[in-house]
Amino acid sequence: MHDLGLESFCEAVSGDAKERRLIENILSQITDDADVAAYRRQIFADILHLPELRKTMTELFDKIQFMKDFSTMHKTSDEEIGLWHLFHRLDELDDYIRTVEAMRECLSDARIQSAGLTALRDYITGLYDDACFAEMKKDIAALKMNASDVQSVTLGVNVNERFEAVSIGLVSVNKKPFKKSGIVSNFADAIASKDKLRDTADWDGDMHYQVIDREEKRGILDAVRDDFLAVRTSLSVGAGSTIVNATADDATANSTFYLDTVVTKMLSSLVRKLRDTLTKYANVAIVNVSGLVPEFIYYIRCAEFISGLIEKGCVFCEAQPETADGTSMSAKGFYNLKLALNTENVSEIVPNDLAFDQEHTVYILTGANRGGKTTITQAVGQLFVLAQGGLFVPAEQFRYVPCDCIYTHFPADEDKTMALGRLGEECVRFKEIFTQSTSKSLVLLNETFSTTSFEEGYYIARDSVKALLAKAARTIYNTHMHKLGEDAAELTRESSGAGAASLIMRTENGRRSFKVALAQPEGSSYAKDIAEKYGVTYDMLIGGDRKV
Repeated sequence: MHDLGLESFCEAVSGDAKERRLIENILSQITDDADVAAYRRQIFADILHLPELRKTMTELFDKIQFMKDFSTMHKTSDEEIGLWHLFHRLDELDDYIRTVEAMRECLSDARIQSAGLTALRDYITGLYDDACFAEMKKDIAALKMNASDVQSVTLGVNVNERFEAVSIGLVSVNKKPFKKSGIVSNFADAIASKDKLRDTADWDGDMHYQVIDREEKRGILDAVRDDFLAVRTSLSVGAGSTIVNATADDATANSTFYLDTVVTKMLSSLVRKLRDTLTKYANVAIVNVSGLVPEFIYYIRCAEFISGLIEKGCVFCEAQPETADGTSMSAKGFYNLKLALNTENVSEIVPNDLAFDQEHTVYILTGANRGGKTTITQAVGQLFVLAQGGLFVPAEQFRYVPCDCIYTHFPADEDKTMALGRLGEECVRFKEIFTQSTSKSLVLLNETFSTTSFEEGYYIARDSVKALLAKAARTIYNTHMHKLGEDAAELTRESSGAGAASLIMRTENGRRSFKVALAQPEGSSYAKDIAEKYGVTYDMLIGGDRKV
C-alpha cells in the first residue's frame, strides 16, 4: 500500500481513521476472480452514477447505526418494564420499518443495473413481505400513542365480605383525566345507597371519579384506604393475566407509587413477550442489512472521491476484467493517482500506454533520475488494485487479467537493513517474493540490487530477470542499470516462452517527457545532452578555461 502510493489515496478518500482501515483492508485483499471484479465494478458504477442513491443510503446507514447503538429493542434484562417502555418500543419498531421501506424505495430506482444492488433490493423486499411489515405498520399506527397522552388509568378493585381489597385489575388506559363529580360527595354515600350498587363489573365509560375524604370522613373509609395502601409491592401476575392479587403486609409508601407498581406488574409479562416479538422483527429488518454497511461505505466514499476528480477534469474508466488470452493487460491513457491528487491543473498530467503480453512479460525500465520511472511503476500497480477492488481506474481504457497478488520490491528504510546490510536485505526480500509469486502475479521492482557496485548488482539482477521470465510473472523492473535493458533481447532468447523488453522514459532535447517507449536505453545520449546543457563536456570545460 505504501509503495504504490495507496495510503495517500485512502487518506484522500476518507478523513475517518476507521473508514480508512476498512478501505485499506478491502483494497489489499484483492481477488483474482474476474467475475467477482466485474460484479464489484457494476455496483460501483451504479453508486458513482447515482449521487442521490449515495446520499439516501448514507443517511439510512447513520440511522441504522444510531438504532443499533441506542435502541432498547435488544435489552434482555428481567427488569420490570412499564407502560412508557411499551409505547417507546412501538415507536422504535415503527422507525425500523420505515428505514427498511426507505431502503427498499431507494433501491427501486429503474436506473440501477448491477446484479448486486438488484439482488439486495429483492432480498429486502422479501424480508419486508415475510415479516408482514405493511400489516404491522397499520397495527402500530392503531395501537401507538405517546406516553404524554396517558392521563388516567382505570383500575377495578375486588373486595371480600369484610370489604378488604383482594385483587386489583387494569380496566383501561385513558387519554382523558377523571373529573370530580358533584353529584355524590364521597365514597361512603356511594355504597350506602343500595340502588347505587351495580349488578355488573363492566365499565360504562364514565370518566368521573370520587375522591376519598382524607380529613372529614373516617371509620370504614379509613379501613378501605389503609387496606388499599397496605399492598405488597412485589405482586405476582401470571402470563396474560390482568388481575393482581393484593396482600395486606409490606405497605407501600404512597398510592402513586403503588399505582405505578400495579400497572408495571400487570404489563411486565405482556411487554416482555412483545419485546421478544419486536426484537425478532428488528433483527430481520436491520441486523441482516447492517452487516452490509461497511461494504457500502467503501463504495460510497470511493465514489464521492472519484466523482470529485472527474469534475476536476481527470479521466476514469470502467476496467474490463478478462480471462487469459495472450494479452494480460492493455492500458491506454493511464496515469498515477498521486499526480491527480497533487496537480492543480490536471491537463499537465502526461498519460501513457502499456501492455503485458507474451513478448512483453518483463519490462526493464530505464531513464533519468526524476524522469517518472517510479511514478509509472506505481501507476501500473494502482490500476490492478483499484480494478480488482471494483473501482473505476485512472485511464482511458483498461483491460486486464486479474493478478493473484502484487509484490513490490522498493528500497527499504535504513533501520530495516542493519542486520543483513542493504544488499543482503534486498536479496532475502526478493527471494521471498519470487518464491511466493506465480504466473498470475504482478511484480514491481524499484531500483532493486542498486545498493552495491554496478558489476555485482548487474550480475544478480540479470539472474533475477531470467528467473522471472521462467515463471512468466508480469514484471516492471525500473533500474539505472542500462546494460540490463540492452540485454532484453538476449534474455528473451534464453527464455522458454515469456519475453523481456527494454522500456525507457523518453527524453526530448535533454528534457524529460514522462512518456514511456519501447526502445534501447538512452543513458549515454541522455548524459551527453545533460552535460552539454550544463556545460560540463571536456571541450566546453577546457574551452571555457581558455576564454578565461
